[in-house]
Amino acid sequence: MTPYLSMAAFALASSITPGPVNLVALNCGARHGFAASLRHVTGATVGFTLLLLLIGLGLYEVLQRAPALMIGIQWSGIGFLLYMAWRLASDDGQLGAGKAMAGPSLWTGALMQWLNPKAWLASVAGMGLFAADGAVTRVWLFAALYFVICYLSLGAWGLAGSLLRQHMQHPARVRLLNRLMALLLAGSALYLLEG
Repeated sequence: MTPYLSMAAFALASSITPGPVNLVALNCGARHGFAASLRHVTGATVGFTLLLLLIGLGLYEVLQRAPALMIGIQWSGIGFLLYMAWRLASDDGQLGAGKAMAGPSLWTGALMQWLNPKAWLASVAGMGLFAADGAVTRVWLFAALYFVICYLSLGAWGLAGSLLRQHMQHPARVRLLNRLMALLLAGSALYLLEG
C-alpha cells in the first residue's frame, strides 16, 4: 500500500466512523436539510484540518509540556458535548415554517472539532503515523488529503440525515431522533470521563 493510500484509508476510517460531529451532521441534515447541514460540515472540516495542521507543525510538543492544557481541553469537550446533548433533548421537535431555526453554524462545527477528543486523537495519531519525521510538505499533504475525505465523510452524514427528513414531519419523530442523538452525545461525554 502506498503512503498516500494509507493516509487516505486512515482519514476515511477516522472521519466516517460515528462520533459527536457526525451525529450533529446527521441531526442537522434531518432537521434542516442537506444544504443547511453543509454549514456544519464545512466548519467541522476546516476546524479539524486546522487542528491537524497545528498538531503536525508542533502543537503536540506544547501539549506535552503543559498537560494541564490537555486536561482543560478534555473537560471543555465533555462540557460542550453535554450542552449539545441538553439542547437536543430539550428541543420540542417542531419543524414549522414559522419557526426560524438556523441549525448548527460554521463556527459550531469548527468548535466541536476543537473540543472533540476523537479529533485530537486522530490528529495526534495521524501525524505520528504519517509525518513523524517533521517534513512540512508531508504535514501539508496529509492535511489536504484529510480535508477532502473529512468533508465528504461528514457530508455523507448530513446527506443521510436529509434522507431521514421525509420521515421527520411529525414532532414526535423529531423529538425521538433528537433524544436518541442526545443520548449518544451524552454517552460519548460519559465515555470520555472513564478514559
